[in-house]
Amino acid sequence: MTLAFADSHCHLSFPGLAERSAEVLARMHAAGVVKALNICTTLEESATVVGLTRDHDFLVASVGVHPDSLDIEEPTVARLVALAEDPKVVAIGETGLDYYLREGDGKTGDLEWQRQRFRIHIRAARETGLPIIVHTRSAAEATMRILREEKAAEVGGVMHCFTENLEVAKAAIDLGFLISLSGIVTFKNAVQVHEVAREISLEHLMIETDAPYLAPVPHRGKVNEPAWVVHVAERIAELKGLPLAEVAEATTANFLRFISRRTY
Repeated sequence: MTLAFADSHCHLSFPGLAERSAEVLARMHAAGVVKALNICTTLEESATVVGLTRDHDFLVASVGVHPDSLDIEEPTVARLVALAEDPKVVAIGETGLDYYLREGDGKTGDLEWQRQRFRIHIRAARETGLPIIVHTRSAAEATMRILREEKAAEVGGVMHCFTENLEVAKAAIDLGFLISLSGIVTFKNAVQVHEVAREISLEHLMIETDAPYLAPVPHRGKVNEPAWVVHVAERIAELKGLPLAEVAEATTANFLRFISRRTY
């Protein structure tokens, strides 16, 4: 039986992947990765991100501004909504909060700018009916609070590259969000992520590479690529004691539902 996988989060426009696109896509196909979501991190790159998907029916895109991006065009609801009119755009983000490098660094204050940027993305998602791709790092409490305050449950979305604890995962699921696990789940010391992989039902899981970052074992330290999302699925199957085919089928079906959630 041929297995089909979907990479719910990759950056094909980033250095390390963009300059060898044909090779990366060929390896993706050879590995059985049938769909991938190309993620936008700034408005300036949105045309490139969407453009890379234009001639490939197995690629789709998002539009948004990463929470840690500085010195870029700030998003507005109207701008995001306009960009999301492209039929290749299936989600808003990645957005969210990243306090890891910013809090108290003397340059960016109390990060209210991040929180406001996050709210703008959620409002754009609600206006378009598209799901939200959420990045959260060292900011789980504030992330969940803003999702609730901005009524993100109306559209749902995904907690990408999830590294928080089981309690946060369950709270996100209660808001209609999927949990996407990356190559981190293959790392030996990622105990908290292992617990989430074991305990969260397959109906709530997706898999991703976050390529070109976070290459999974056995490729750790290399430039990551969509083909290697298979290793994420293999580790989840191992942790759950399930056949790989079951993990592949469920996570791919979840992804296909996720990218088909336009309501306008």
